[in-house]
Amino acid sequence: MSSLGSRIAARTAGGALRVFLILVGLFWLMPTVGLLLSSLRGPADIASGGWWQVFTTPAQLTTENYSALLANDTITDSLLSTVLITVPATLLVVVVGSLAGYAFAWMDFPGRDWWFLVVVGLLVVPVQVALVPVSKLFGEIGIFETTLGVVLFHVAFGLPFAIFLLRNFFAEIPRELLEAARLDGAGEIRLFTRVVLPLGGPAIASLGIFQFLWVWNDMLVALIFADSESPPITVALQQQVRQFGNNIDVLAPGAFVSMVIPLAVFFAFQRQFVSGVMAGAVK
Repeated sequence: MSSLGSRIAARTAGGALRVFLILVGLFWLMPTVGLLLSSLRGPADIASGGWWQVFTTPAQLTTENYSALLANDTITDSLLSTVLITVPATLLVVVVGSLAGYAFAWMDFPGRDWWFLVVVGLLVVPVQVALVPVSKLFGEIGIFETTLGVVLFHVAFGLPFAIFLLRNFFAEIPRELLEAARLDGAGEIRLFTRVVLPLGGPAIASLGIFQFLWVWNDMLVALIFADSESPPITVALQQQVRQFGNNIDVLAPGAFVSMVIPLAVFFAFQRQFVSGVMAGAVK
């Protein structure tokens, strides 16, 4: 009897947990769903009431807002600018961070531990501290208000975390595995590309997701360093609100597109992300 009661209690608890998690997931997705439905409503319908009215009057749904979005050169140019900033900034951080992480983990060179402590110390430096001096530096070398300047700033502040994360992950690789590869004649480059990178895939994917989300959603750095004639999407949407506060038919689809792209990237690599986060938690 007690065994039957325990099984019933366990199944009931498991079912309650699933229901709770589903409710939490739905609550988390509610702003995204609301923004999507708002982007599919006309300006008059948006002004008349909340997005939940589409469930009683589904005829409100239309794709005219997205047609207006595609016809808005400011928004489309800003999306292209965001891609041109985010992709190089993410790739450079992943590539340089992987090389540096491997060097700190498995290569001997003078002052290795001290240099790593410097990298760890850079993690606590806030972005705001560097805005004024870096602005002056970029102005002197001619890359202020350029895509290159924004990319370099994001790479510089993304590398300390990247090196810290990947060095700790690569250090968990069994030494015997690397020594066996060296006995087979593998050099450092081949060892890095054939052994370390495949094993470090989850951590590298996690780093790429973190960096992509940070750069894509950034507004402070873009507001200062990006070209004012072709700003990223975050700055462009803010300017649209400031200049044309009532053009919700452009702002809603623009905001949804700006949000759904990083969400798609996250869900596309969620398995690698979870593996990277949980790496080292279970031996």
